[in-house]
Amino acid sequence: MAGCVALLRTAADRDWTAVRAGRLEWDCQATAFHIAEDLIAYAANLAGRAQDDYVPFEITLDEGTDNEGLLHVIETTGALLTATIRITPREARGFHPYPFRSANRDGFAAMGVAEVLLHTHDIAEGLGLAYEPPSELPEFVLTTIFPRVQPGPDHWRTLLWATGRGDLPGRGPVTEWRWQNNLVIPTDRLTLQGVTPAAAADLSAGGDGGFSWVVGGPFEGTRDAAGMVLKAYEAGVHRPEFGLFVLVRKEDDLAVGGMGFHGAPDEEGRAEVGYDLVEGARGRGYASEALRALSEWSLARDDVQLLCATIDTGNLPSQGVATRAGYVRATVEEERTAHEERDMDPALRLYIRRRG
Repeated sequence: MAGCVALLRTAADRDWTAVRAGRLEWDCQATAFHIAEDLIAYAANLAGRAQDDYVPFEITLDEGTDNEGLLHVIETTGALLTATIRITPREARGFHPYPFRSANRDGFAAMGVAEVLLHTHDIAEGLGLAYEPPSELPEFVLTTIFPRVQPGPDHWRTLLWATGRGDLPGRGPVTEWRWQNNLVIPTDRLTLQGVTPAAAADLSAGGDGGFSWVVGGPFEGTRDAAGMVLKAYEAGVHRPEFGLFVLVRKEDDLAVGGMGFHGAPDEEGRAEVGYDLVEGARGRGYASEALRALSEWSLARDDVQLLCATIDTGNLPSQGVATRAGYVRATVEEERTAHEERDMDPALRLYIRRRG
């Protein structure tokens, strides 16, 4: 925020209404006001825990407000969003329309940073000013709300390319784009929270991914799955709705395990699931409850026809989880095909759940 305002203040004596903001249809003054509108709207939706729509209010500028006054409004609305993010619990979510109709504090922070960075770029381009933010800011935006965008050698140029504002060697132009907050699937006792590339990087490196875990967590399988998410993201093939989810207990907001997919569905609509729980959270039905919800969500999609889980022959508790979640043991022929055509380990049993 400080860098944005400091740069724009150097041109505060110019007529911003007479200059178009970069590639936008708005002039520079309208674009600057849009920054303030978005920052206060994000603060309001997060603070008010809006669930179905934006909080119904607007801000206006007093008649005669000059560019210096407008910059003060941007500073103020930015401070309000920052304060809201700092005091908001991690599990709280507020309304945002796409793609899953909600965002947590990290999502609102990333959206706010994106608005400031991108529209400062637009205004600066219109006014002929040079602007480049610290690299950690576009990196935070990309790894939090652009999970489908393959990282590039330069975070700022990658973000500009991903939002239709620039070119990137080896990649075609972007004409339509939209950021993506993480998916959350609720159950009676849990929420399944989609892990962003930023959280996956932290988990795979030994961190907590931004979650508060029960004693003993996260389990090794969750860290391994986070590493898979990170590799898919770096390769540009990550589909976040078929990534990793952390299971968070509603009663105390503690994470108890991880669950997710080994990748996106194949051409036949087949996807593989995996799961683990922290040892102290086992035996309470959490895994079955979560797997049932995740399976029902995915099988309701047009691109998923069959889900499978491969489970060690001696792991009776895990087999029970799958069975209680609606999975059945595959036939001898189906297991033989999995061994021969999909290189399934002979020591594993195949459990499946079909659409419908």
